[in-house]
Amino acid sequence: MVSCVVVTVLVLLLVRSAHSQHMAEEPCSVQILVPGLKGEAGEKGEKGAPGRPGRVGPPGDTGPPGLKGQKGIMGHYGKMGPSGFKGLKGDMGEPGPKGSDGDPGLPCECAPLRKMIGEMDNHVAQLSNELKFIKNALPSPAAVAGVKETDSKVYLLVKEEKRYRDAELYCQGRGGHLAMPKDAAANRAIAGYITEAGLSRVYIGINDLESEGHFVYVERSPMSTFSKWREGEPNNAYENEDCVELVSSGEWVDVACSLTMYFVCEFDKDRI
Repeated sequence: MVSCVVVTVLVLLLVRSAHSQHMAEEPCSVQILVPGLKGEAGEKGEKGAPGRPGRVGPPGDTGPPGLKGQKGIMGHYGKMGPSGFKGLKGDMGEPGPKGSDGDPGLPCECAPLRKMIGEMDNHVAQLSNELKFIKNALPSPAAVAGVKETDSKVYLLVKEEKRYRDAELYCQGRGGHLAMPKDAAANRAIAGYITEAGLSRVYIGINDLESEGHFVYVERSPMSTFSKWREGEPNNAYENEDCVELVSSGEWVDVACSLTMYFVCEFDKDRI
């Protein structure tokens, strides 16, 4: 600090000597700059505004897997599937032991009586076969409106609404097919059948599923001798009508196979 004061004095003297001819004499004053004492600490300032958020840090380590949850409750049972196909007939059992001889009959003119008994036996056998057929064909007798016969066919009207394919599987599983009216008599019989049951329409075994516009019977035989289309049918409305219904008037109408309705099964008498 002393060296600073000496320099200041020398500078002032030089300036005065250089300008003495232009300036009046003035009293010399020397100022010594001495630093003051350290002041007291000021009051704490107000809190500044928050700074900008820092960068996002790296992701943390993956934690351990959680515990396995408890097993849920069992869901509802699904719908029962269609019945399977009828199994093959079993082998015939061994003949039973011969029965004891009966008492001798009384002599009589028994020819008429034997004839009547024979006819009754035939009738009972026929009824037994029909009863056996109904029991085998129907899991639910309440679903059937009855049985109709012609010389060679037995028709079964099933009052369970099914789609076309399911209806055919139902009939196949009992040894038959959807009804295939191949002549006017069979068509009238089926039409009368559904009229008596108070119905307006049923599925029958005719379709063009394999070739559009080429209708065949459900067992793939061609339709070459008989048809009973309603006027303007088949029309394949909405390009989605590949199956056939028979209405109570006896006419045929092509319909969508996805519809559900009652149907008629057909069975050959010689196979019952």
